[in-house]
Amino acid sequence: MAPPDLTRREFVNLSVGYALAVSPITAHALTTPSGDLETGEAMISVGDKKSMPAYFAHPKKKGSYPVVIVIHEIFGVHEYIRDVCRRLAKEGFYAVAPYLYFRHGDATKIADMTKLRTEIVGKVDQKTVWSDLDETTTWLGKQKSADASRVGLTGFCWGGSFVWTYAARNLKVKAGVAWYGRFVGEVSPLVAQYPLDIGATLTVPVLGLYGEKDKGIPLDTIEKMRGELKKGKTKSEIIVFAGAEHGFHADYRPSYHEASAKEAWQKLLSWFKTHGLGA
Repeated sequence: MAPPDLTRREFVNLSVGYALAVSPITAHALTTPSGDLETGEAMISVGDKKSMPAYFAHPKKKGSYPVVIVIHEIFGVHEYIRDVCRRLAKEGFYAVAPYLYFRHGDATKIADMTKLRTEIVGKVDQKTVWSDLDETTTWLGKQKSADASRVGLTGFCWGGSFVWTYAARNLKVKAGVAWYGRFVGEVSPLVAQYPLDIGATLTVPVLGLYGEKDKGIPLDTIEKMRGELKKGKTKSEIIVFAGAEHGFHADYRPSYHEASAKEAWQKLLSWFKTHGLGA
């Protein structure tokens, strides 16, 4: 039987702390203070008459801020993703992270990676995620502090791949930044396409941030994606950071590579500013 949809109370519970699958948490983990920010949880109505939980953060100061939709990594919306939202809010963005697994359960409470992949990640329908992201942009249009005419995307790992494919689908997105999202994989009833499939036709500019030592994303697939991007008209590009592994921005994990993470973050801010999302 399918798990029940997450309620607001359940989302508040899952949002506290880091995902169990990555314990213990390293000493590098950052915590961004929220004293000058407005933060909280929201419930977003989605196409199948359900409500999707989301975490948001934006400056408290009255204004209309450019938006960044944060597409979570494989572990769901846990403390790291929430903190990324707060970091973006500190830079003058309205950041929101929808919980795209909500129909299948709470990924943050599963300690075993195999169980996480089979019971939650492996059940997620790509087209449903695209639809949920559409509904997120609609919801943003109703928020006083969000400038829904200026929407950007960023995502990590699982979410990094969705940055590429959703940017190809929603041409209203101004720009995207994909952190080490896979380019290739097996097509299935739940996954219709991968970034490599849309590289040549992509029109929304996407910046890819990847690690040289990422064992799950070989350099040859990065070169293939670069080749596809060159066939198109977009000015998308991919940067590979020397010495960095998969998850190099995830400061709570052993894979964290501080120099690459800091440089890549500045690349993200510059990319968004260049493409009309300056705060």
